[in-house]
Amino acid sequence: MAEGGQQQAGAGAAKRSTLMPNYPSLPHRSGIVPGELSLPLSRDSVAAQHHPGDPSRCPSAALREAGARRYPLHALSVPNIPSSAHGKTPARSVPAAAAAVPTPEGLQSRRRKLLEEDGPVVQAGKRQRQRYVTKVGKCQVNLGNIQEKKRFLSDIFTTIVDLKYRWFLFVFMMCYIVTWVVFGTVYFFDAWVRGDVRHRGDPEWRACIENVDDFVSALLFSVESQRTIGYGSRMVTANCAEGVILLMAQSIVGSMIDALMVGCMFVKISRPKKRAQTLIFSKNCVISRRDEKLCLMFRVGDLRDSHMVDAKIRAKLIKSRQTAEGEFIPLEQSELNLGYDTGEDRLFLVEPQIICHVINRRSPFWDMSAESLRREQFEIIIILEGIVEATGMTCQARTSYTEDEILWGYRFEPCMSLEKGAFRVDYSRFEMTFEVQTPAASAKELHELKELERQEHSTLSLYWDHLLQPCAPPGTGPGEDALTGLSVPGSRDELPEREAAA
Repeated sequence: MAEGGQQQAGAGAAKRSTLMPNYPSLPHRSGIVPGELSLPLSRDSVAAQHHPGDPSRCPSAALREAGARRYPLHALSVPNIPSSAHGKTPARSVPAAAAAVPTPEGLQSRRRKLLEEDGPVVQAGKRQRQRYVTKVGKCQVNLGNIQEKKRFLSDIFTTIVDLKYRWFLFVFMMCYIVTWVVFGTVYFFDAWVRGDVRHRGDPEWRACIENVDDFVSALLFSVESQRTIGYGSRMVTANCAEGVILLMAQSIVGSMIDALMVGCMFVKISRPKKRAQTLIFSKNCVISRRDEKLCLMFRVGDLRDSHMVDAKIRAKLIKSRQTAEGEFIPLEQSELNLGYDTGEDRLFLVEPQIICHVINRRSPFWDMSAESLRREQFEIIIILEGIVEATGMTCQARTSYTEDEILWGYRFEPCMSLEKGAFRVDYSRFEMTFEVQTPAASAKELHELKELERQEHSTLSLYWDHLLQPCAPPGTGPGEDALTGLSVPGSRDELPEREAAA
């Protein structure tokens, strides 16, 4: 039976090697099935082993063509969104039939280029990416061909506030200048119709507006009336009713413009967009093991002493995919769990926090390994929301991480220390990481390997107990019936009994 246990252990090891051919095995605690952790070769080591100058070591053209047919670049990820710019279409989206026939010189240069680079994985990593959200949180989405522009005029207040500062100041000044010129023109036209311009300097003439005899004087009277300056040389008299009505109308219009412009200016200045500049994120994500689980982690921090109230964080995965029916879904958004069910997504952001996403069965990274990470194409959007303590307004800070900004097998260095009477945060260590021993396999493969080792351990423990049974005192160990009931399902001893029962 001991030999049967060794055979099953050997079969389990063979199955484990079949399951994870290119990934290291986990360290074994029991010591029954020995295994040695071997990290994959880095890109630098692979490049060091490659000899472009030795023709005997270079792969043949037939092998390269066969590998290109078997592993095309467009199979590394879902197709890109078609670009509207001419001449910027990615090379992997161009069909092979539409490509021009290369010349022998082009073939030689292409062959040298392939020999100098590491392979299609490096080429895929060098391709330029269009980010959905920039590192500073700006969304790279342009809206075009909007037919109903009048919808923006129905919400004029939000439209003015959303303008850039140069256009906002232009609108601010033009509102006052236009009203001054319009009412100045009306005042001058009234003086010209009544004849006040022709009786300039006549002491016996009863003018509607005193000392308004040309357009410049009428414009000055309009500015003095709307801004309530009142120098005293120009004023409306009781000789005409239209002058009084015009003065009342200008006063009402000026008050409305003051209320609108001052309100827009206050809202635009006090917007919490600038508060997001003091909320910082780490430049890279890291993937390593935490509490025996594979986790994706990043760090957030607040540079101000006034803290964010009710800070919450969430993450979105932006990735294009193709359905089973052939439908292409560009930039599909899926949620990444940052502890919503346990309340870990609500932060007390006094010191820098390391946010953790556990890669489990519900995670979209469940079957992603260190090698497949290089071939993926996605973007993680991080959104941090909270209430500004000083103003009570809601603030939102955003950033993003692409697949080439994720470090596999790293952790963040601690940036807090204890001083006299308080803790000290060293933000110079905010971005620092260090390498740790992390399996290159996916979380799914690690889980399957752990289950396989658990089954092997229980099987070998059962055979070990059975081998030690003759050494036990009589009557202290389990009987033969108990051992028969504890036999491993599918063993050789059970097969004749099952056949007889059948």
